[in-house]
Amino acid sequence: MHPRKPLIAALLSSALAAGALAATAGIGSAQAAETGTTASTGGVKIAYYDQWSVYGNAFYPKHLDERGIAANLDVINYSFGNIHPTDLTCFEANKAAGDDNNPGAGDGAGDSYADYQKSFSAADSVDGVADKWDQPIVGVFNQFKELKAKYPKLKINISIGGWSYSKYFSDAARTDASRKKLVASCIKQYIQGDLPVEGGYGGPGTAAGIFDGIDIDWEYPGSPDGHLGNHYAPEDKQNFTLLLAEFRKQLDEYGAAHGGKKYLLTAALPAGQDKIKNIETDKIGAYLDYANIMTYDMHGAWDGDGPTYHQSPLHSGTNDPTDVIKPGTEKYSIENAIDSWIDGKPAYGITGGFPANKLTLGYEFYYRGWKGVPAGTTNGLAQPATGGSGARPLSQAAGIAYYKELGGIVDNPSTTFWDDQAKSAYFYKDGEFFTGLDKRTVQARADYAHNRGLAGAMMYSLLGLDANATLFKDIVTAVGSSPTTPTTPPTTPPTTPTTPPTTTPPTTPPPTTGCTAPAYVAGQVYTGGSLVSHKGHTWKAQWWTQNEEPGTTGEWGVWKDQGAC
Repeated sequence: MHPRKPLIAALLSSALAAGALAATAGIGSAQAAETGTTASTGGVKIAYYDQWSVYGNAFYPKHLDERGIAANLDVINYSFGNIHPTDLTCFEANKAAGDDNNPGAGDGAGDSYADYQKSFSAADSVDGVADKWDQPIVGVFNQFKELKAKYPKLKINISIGGWSYSKYFSDAARTDASRKKLVASCIKQYIQGDLPVEGGYGGPGTAAGIFDGIDIDWEYPGSPDGHLGNHYAPEDKQNFTLLLAEFRKQLDEYGAAHGGKKYLLTAALPAGQDKIKNIETDKIGAYLDYANIMTYDMHGAWDGDGPTYHQSPLHSGTNDPTDVIKPGTEKYSIENAIDSWIDGKPAYGITGGFPANKLTLGYEFYYRGWKGVPAGTTNGLAQPATGGSGARPLSQAAGIAYYKELGGIVDNPSTTFWDDQAKSAYFYKDGEFFTGLDKRTVQARADYAHNRGLAGAMMYSLLGLDANATLFKDIVTAVGSSPTTPTTPPTTPPTTPTTPPTTTPPTTPPPTTGCTAPAYVAGQVYTGGSLVSHKGHTWKAQWWTQNEEPGTTGEWGVWKDQGAC
């Protein structure tokens, strides 16, 4: 899951004191190193920018420009939009979320002030020009407009849901009528840009052109393990697929009616098998451009007095001291999560079948930790914690610290330690233990993603970066170059997901010139790995498809050009 996300909340943890310990290499027997990446185009880079960044942290969209972040991103997910508790629609409001222990914390909450009513001075604006009182909108939305003017290839999605705002997804996804209503309202407000008039700003079309798609962050379908008070039901599993299908359908229809623009549909999705089993992993890939797997928050302050362990282990080794999370569920690790999504785990009720090249791995810009941890023989790893967790002034949440709050702890050889089984770093000094990313952990995760043929990286959230954007730059280097931006909208998939039909191909396909692969045939079903020839080129299907002509689905589409025959 993402960290807690009330209106101005963020993350936090205890301070690391002075003192030095000698760095260790691996702990226990080492797994094979994640090195030697295979050929891959998986360089997409997606990152979350939070609404509440503009308050105590004073982290503005202009910093995305000045620190080289926007120039190296493909997609920004702006978090978060909410679902109205009675209308079950996208809406705007100026109401802070309640305490996280309140089951109604997110009911009716929103931050329209940050979205489009907060004025930015010249010094704080992307374009260096102060906002004026008579602009249609100001706020982050207007700053995004200025940012996109500087970086035309940058895409910005509105992210709906998150930890605090997922309560009513189950209700909104329940029927065909409620799904259509929710999707239409989100497109009207964010894509068409019809903002409600608040504080003298907004109105029809005032946010048009700012958002390039929608990100769905439902935490979590069919699961009781979301925010206290969240609604969930067994039918969420099928309804989530149907909801994504409706978003894909309406986004494609809107794009076709407005210049043929391709609108993105992405989703933040769980990494634990106990939650993945509630999702039709073999079906939702037909509707998503990217699935951003939340490969973090696997361990933290909620584990009480420990033992300590990594919040995002790449592998779960024999040194993982934690019990199995739930009956019928493996221990949490990135490897187990990706295996579940792609290959499936029938013993845990997970089908698999999600296309690898649409999956991104999550990279967290914050650290989880404990106090009162003895060094033991492992410099704090897998040790009990007696001091609980404290709060830092920027993160403001128990057991969490931003990268920028940890001083010289990360990548400092005297306080940084490596677990060669988990392929993850951790940080220990004077009884305080933190878990999260360093340069070596980033490289191991990126190598694993390339070896698995994954799409790239999702980062949560940019607010946690230091002024030099150190971790971000490490990820950009490790992940590599981005894919080409698609220019042609894909063919709209079916509105209602169905089991792929068993279509028999013609016995004699139309002849081709100089091509050895069978000719593409409209109406025929193709599965991932199928090769066809079409218009003098060979094409390879990335996942199940029907009636999507090669050459018309864009670089991010189902067909990949293998070159001229």
